[in-house]
Amino acid sequence: MQKRNSHFQYGFVAALIGLASCTVGPKYHPPVTQAPPLYKESPARFKETEGWTAANPQDAMLRGKWWEIFKEPELNALEEKLNIDNQNIKQFFENFMEARALIREARAQYYPTVTFTPIWNRSFSPPSLSGAASGTNGVVTANGHAATFMSLPLDISWAPDLWGRVRNLVRQNQYAAQLSAADLENERLTEQASLAEFYFEIRGQDELQRVLNQTVEADKKSLELARARYETGVDTMISVVQAQNTLESVYATAINVGLARAQFEHAIAVLIGVPPSLFSIPIKPMTTAPPPIPIGVPSQLLERRPDIAAAERSMAEANAQIGIAKAAYFPTLTLTATGGVESSAFDTLIAWSSRFWAIGGTLSETVFEGGLRRATVNQFVAAYNAALAGYRQTVLTGFQQVEDSLAGVRILSRQVAALKGAVDSAGTALKLELGRYETGIDPYVDVVIAQTTLLSNQQALVTTQVSEMTAAVQLIMALGGGWDRSQVPTPEQVAKKPAKAETKIQH
Repeated sequence: MQKRNSHFQYGFVAALIGLASCTVGPKYHPPVTQAPPLYKESPARFKETEGWTAANPQDAMLRGKWWEIFKEPELNALEEKLNIDNQNIKQFFENFMEARALIREARAQYYPTVTFTPIWNRSFSPPSLSGAASGTNGVVTANGHAATFMSLPLDISWAPDLWGRVRNLVRQNQYAAQLSAADLENERLTEQASLAEFYFEIRGQDELQRVLNQTVEADKKSLELARARYETGVDTMISVVQAQNTLESVYATAINVGLARAQFEHAIAVLIGVPPSLFSIPIKPMTTAPPPIPIGVPSQLLERRPDIAAAERSMAEANAQIGIAKAAYFPTLTLTATGGVESSAFDTLIAWSSRFWAIGGTLSETVFEGGLRRATVNQFVAAYNAALAGYRQTVLTGFQQVEDSLAGVRILSRQVAALKGAVDSAGTALKLELGRYETGIDPYVDVVIAQTTLLSNQQALVTTQVSEMTAAVQLIMALGGGWDRSQVPTPEQVAKKPAKAETKIQH
């Protein structure tokens, strides 16, 4: 009989182990996306790429510190500081650490819960209630009955993961942590690109300021010439007024440039975690053409954008939630064990006769809940389908952003070349018109028109050069910067216990 019971116990344990290996819910399959063979707006498809071309297809993709491609030491230093002190990046990092902690919380459900609850109780009953013949343990006195009770119980409770609910919960939190890691990298890339754009905007404003300052000086000389001609009776007062109005208008425009520069400077200060009042960037007029940028092929984009990786991990997380919901259809087994010692006296508390123990288990199954479980499964199926649509939309948006940026850099480079020609011809026209005015052939209004045309072309050239450079930054961002999917931590890596320094409260 004892052997038969032993076989039954072994069979029961084996059955539990077998059930514990079951995991309900759909198996996750990453989505398959067809990418076009080439980008529509790639410079390789156009002959008119004056001023900018993409890097050769065989060139390596951008890696790591992508901003170094612009060869700007000051920008490099700012980007390094941003990676350390940007508060938005820090916030996303802490979100990632929180997601990692949730994995360890879920994994704790694999193990039993052990509680220790020592009890010491001293009670007293008056004579009328205690009675001289009381059989309770304690001391009987003339004043009543006093009793002591001590217990040292140890309770163990464990719910085996028979249907994979906890396993799916752990997977869900692992996928969520990977999603958070991808979000962190996407935020980092966004902040880095914003800094680069603001930096080139400032350099463009400095160049625009230089152009306007030169124009102010030239207009001052024109005003002096008009006054001299008026004082000698060669010209009329209207020419002096026109020259004065032109000078004041350009001077006002030159003053306004400082506003945009200050705002971009303040924005950079916030990005690198410095109060704007303590930060400044030296004036350095500069406009340059963007360097060749390796763009690869569209299929590589799926592996190089952190937002696409985050969208895919969102699908995996939603798939695990379906498994959690389906596990609710099956019964829950809870095993409990209690043991310890109890006595009414300290000297007998640890005696063998004071011991007690109990082992048991409960099996619970919901037999009616008004369709709650089915609705819950339907909810998470819908969430998965929404995540799938979100992933596909993210991929489409990624392709669009690359095409937009490619078109922007390519077309703006052609516009810059055309505007350079316009500036040269407008400058020549102004020199000729000044000569005709000085000889009395043309009125001063013709000089004003030539001056306005030149300044307009110069402003358009600087603005377009800045747009071309910021479009190049946007192209790098659209391509994922120097990131690739291999940088997403594995489920094992996100489940590791973090270093003590990463869990300290910061001040």
